[in-house]
Amino acid sequence: MLDYLVIGEAGPSTTIGTMIVVSGAFLILMLLIKKFAWEAITDMLKKREDKIANDLDSAEQSRIAAAKLQEERQQKLLSSKSEAAEIIKHAKENGDQNRQKILAETNDEVSRLREKARLDISQEHEEALASVKDEVASLSLQIAEKILNKELTPDAHDSLINSYIEGLGKSNEVR
Repeated sequence: MLDYLVIGEAGPSTTIGTMIVVSGAFLILMLLIKKFAWEAITDMLKKREDKIANDLDSAEQSRIAAAKLQEERQQKLLSSKSEAAEIIKHAKENGDQNRQKILAETNDEVSRLREKARLDISQEHEEALASVKDEVASLSLQIAEKILNKELTPDAHDSLINSYIEGLGKSNEVR
């Protein structure tokens, strides 16, 4: 039953014939591809090649720009650090100058107050001496009046007071 289905029997010569047919079909296929599809394929491959080249160039430019930006930021950071150090240095110098100024003003004020106190003490001492002199003169006059039972003239009164005060001054100097 199978004998009826077989169209022809293949023998040893059919393999060469098959190779010739397949080779011819391949050549025809290649000619058709070249005629209709080869330009589209080469255009597509060229576009892809150009896109890849552009992408690589863009990536390289982006890398260079990023490196440049990083360098700028590094420079700004260093500049900021140096500016901060300079600001701190100036702040310390200003603080030292202010401290020196305050100390100088304080010393001047202390000297001024000491001089004022010395003058006040001297003035009070003079006033106290004058007051004591007046009291001593008054007491001396009263004692002298009682002793002499008479009144002294103002000139005699002044000479008596001055001699008494000189005597007090000399007795204080001896001590």
